[in-house]
Amino acid sequence: MRQIDPVLKERLGTLVGSMGFELLGCETLPQGGQMVFRIYIDSNNGVTVDDCSRVSRQLSAMLDVADTFRDKYFLEVSSPGINRPLFDLQHFGKVIGKKVKIRLHAPLNGRRQFNGVLQRVDGEDIYLLVDGVEQEVKLSFSAIEKANLVGEIHF
Repeated sequence: MRQIDPVLKERLGTLVGSMGFELLGCETLPQGGQMVFRIYIDSNNGVTVDDCSRVSRQLSAMLDVADTFRDKYFLEVSSPGINRPLFDLQHFGKVIGKKVKIRLHAPLNGRRQFNGVLQRVDGEDIYLLVDGVEQEVKLSFSAIEKANLVGEIHF
């Protein structure tokens, strides 16, 4: 998975933690010729728009003082939402038995996209029961570009 500078991630995590939230992860996305730096936060009580705004102000000040990015960027602070992104191996461990969507950096057996039920995590490997073929595949964590929990809504 794409990683940001570990020192920056630690500083972000410390600041977010001091505000009562958990830093789930960060991602950079090109958008309209500029960069979006998106930070996901969570807490046991959930995350409100006001929480995101408050954290955004603090992180923006820290990033500006540190002169973190050479180019212009937009900072977004977000809750993980129903399709929670999975950034770390421990995130995968928390959603065993749930449906996930995974995109790899490079194709494996001719495909980059995998949807299915997460069966287990063993070391650096993730085992997924793939939808449609009902076959278990082993995916290396380092091969994953992006992963999300597939949210379920029950009425």
